[in-house]
Amino acid sequence: MRKISAGLFISLDGVVEAPDQWHFPYFNDEMGAAVGATFGSADTMLFGRKTYDSFAGAWPEREAAGGEDAGFAKQLGDVRKIVVSRTRLQFEWRNSEQLEGDLVEVVTALKNEEGGDIALSGSVSVVRQLLGAGLLDELHLLVHPIAVRKGMRLFEEGDASIPLTLISSETFRTGVLNLVYGPGGGVA
Repeated sequence: MRKISAGLFISLDGVVEAPDQWHFPYFNDEMGAAVGATFGSADTMLFGRKTYDSFAGAWPEREAAGGEDAGFAKQLGDVRKIVVSRTRLQFEWRNSEQLEGDLVEVVTALKNEEGGDIALSGSVSVVRQLLGAGLLDELHLLVHPIAVRKGMRLFEEGDASIPLTLISSETFRTGVLNLVYGPGGGVA
């Protein structure tokens, strides 16, 4: 069975929206390594449409430019990319396709296929649905020491709580916390 991991930049007050407006002052080699580790064994990525559009608008050009992040850009280009959207999409970035059918059913089938891990970056609505369905194996949160105070938060009000278990934690020199959670019970 394949592992599904999601990685998110998140502020201290839970905001995950528009990290491009507050995240970059905290980026360093430690964070780069953590982000790379989240995708390292993945051969498939799931995206919401907005996150996919952001990635497709940047990474193919970075790969073509051959700069310092061209290797990571090539890795992103080479993986299978499945985009969740209700709107019919056209793709120019290689190895991209649209999810056909019900998200939970399709991801359950993907998880049971042979292959490498499945990763998500951003794509908050997809992460929420996979968490709610019990399909997410790891939630990687890079908690930034900033209160953004506006924007979409990772968790919105809902009916049922989602208990998680802390798998690992690390503090970066910038004050960012690298927290990895898995599904789990309550407090012992």
